[in-house]
Amino acid sequence: MMDLYTHTALQCSKVITRNYSTSFTLGIRTLHKKFHMPIYAIYGFVRYADEIVDTFHDFDKAQLLARFKMDTYQAIDEKISLNPVLHSFQLVVNQYHIGHDLIEAFLHSMEMDLQGESYNQAGYEEYIYGSAEVVGLMCLRVFCDGDDAEYDRLQPSAKHLGAAFQKVNFLRDIKSDFKERGRIYFPGVDFSDFSQEDKKKIETDIEQDFKAALIGIKQLPPPARAGVYLAYIYYLQLFKKIRKLSASKILSERIRVPDFQKMVLLSKTLLMHRLKLLR
Repeated sequence: MMDLYTHTALQCSKVITRNYSTSFTLGIRTLHKKFHMPIYAIYGFVRYADEIVDTFHDFDKAQLLARFKMDTYQAIDEKISLNPVLHSFQLVVNQYHIGHDLIEAFLHSMEMDLQGESYNQAGYEEYIYGSAEVVGLMCLRVFCDGDDAEYDRLQPSAKHLGAAFQKVNFLRDIKSDFKERGRIYFPGVDFSDFSQEDKKKIETDIEQDFKAALIGIKQLPPPARAGVYLAYIYYLQLFKKIRKLSASKILSERIRVPDFQKMVLLSKTLLMHRLKLLR
């Protein structure tokens, strides 16, 4: 019966991923099947923590996040949880030896979000590391499956990929982050007077992250390569759309890639993978 509970818990994380993100769902489906459930479990964990700080406005978010944090470590230590998301996550943490330092950094960034304030350069880098880079490192632990040397070699690219994704999210979500939540992630930027020069400086930084990330993606183990590349291509397409728009335009609306374009990107990625062009 424990197998049934574990299977059901993992299915819950899969449903969460499908409901919250079509892009990541497509990316995960492109991975080798052995990686599907572990990555769903990681996504379910980070999605629910993020949901606490972004959505539950009528509740004590700090208290909810503190309880979530306590329950997370208890689940990892006891290797079980009645919360299906945390049960799924602890399975992956314990099986793939995901370091507690990565989990702590992620939860700390969620705590930073509760402050709703602007960041200096040090705070910005700290937030991006915890909210995005460590998620890439958690996934890399799964992809390397116990090969510590490969994990160490690919760490820098995984961090750049997570950083690129997060910075693109910041640009995409300026309207909601700044106007609705009072958050200003980019240091030294005044969004009440957001200029093309400000936008271009941010985009140059993101472009460097994308270039560094691609180097590592091409060196990933083949079972993981296509799925990660698909996520990379999706975010790159989103980034290209944002670059074409004015600073005032991205302040007024949320930019997205239509689902039909995502399917085209999926088809192209699968073809490149089959032709062994992703190397």
